[in-house]
Amino acid sequence: MICFPNAKINLGLHVVSRRPDGYHCIETVFYPVPLCDALEIVPAEAFSFHTYGLAIDGPADDNLVMRALAAMRQQADIPPAAIHLKKTIPFGAGLGGGSADAAFMLKLLRDYASLSLTDDALERIAARLGADCPFFVRNRPVMATGIGDVFSPANVSLAGYRIAIVKPAVSVSTREAYAAIRPSAPAVPLDEIIRRPVTEWRDALKNDFEAPVFALHPTIGAIKTQLYAAGAVYAAMSGSGSAVFGLFEREPSLPAFTDCFVWQGKLQ
Repeated sequence: MICFPNAKINLGLHVVSRRPDGYHCIETVFYPVPLCDALEIVPAEAFSFHTYGLAIDGPADDNLVMRALAAMRQQADIPPAAIHLKKTIPFGAGLGGGSADAAFMLKLLRDYASLSLTDDALERIAARLGADCPFFVRNRPVMATGIGDVFSPANVSLAGYRIAIVKPAVSVSTREAYAAIRPSAPAVPLDEIIRRPVTEWRDALKNDFEAPVFALHPTIGAIKTQLYAAGAVYAAMSGSGSAVFGLFEREPSLPAFTDCFVWQGKLQ
């Protein structure tokens, strides 16, 4: 059994307040994009985990795929399997690749073991693995609030737009990104901005992380400038970075981005 965990982008991101526990309340829109990993389960005599593509750091048991397996084994008996993960979605990019792998693993295991778990039940399990993991269970655009874990439908469609994603060699840690943020309530709510035409987003739809991250890593800001120069109708950093995406009305001719991961596709 095989599936293809996809990435997401953030359409805007406002850090609106800091909670007493040190976490921050945000508002953003998660939007799925067809940049995918590959995840396969094959029946076997014992559990094993094999990775390909981009190198994965750390012990296998710490990988979100294996943590998802452990969480499901607490819910039901799962027949032994060999698990194969091919990583294409870059790390430290703000694209949610690890969270997608975890959520798709839960869905794959549900089918593999013929479990009667609902999507609601999978979302509850996914929430224990990461704030944005539940998004990938239903995998459709949502407004995310709270710490990025409270979802409501997002009235936005980018169907037909071309997207380019560029991720430089530098990565941005979440801790580093939040360290320079001063939370504040936005003048215009995000859900109001995204209802406007995409061609009006450039001056209205903001990611609060861009200013501090671009100051620390000018290369990331330069990519955004280059995407606009290539004809993007909207460009932004995704999440806390370091990937930057551009939306285009037709397939773009991109400049040569040195030492960068570059991917293009069409949105649904």
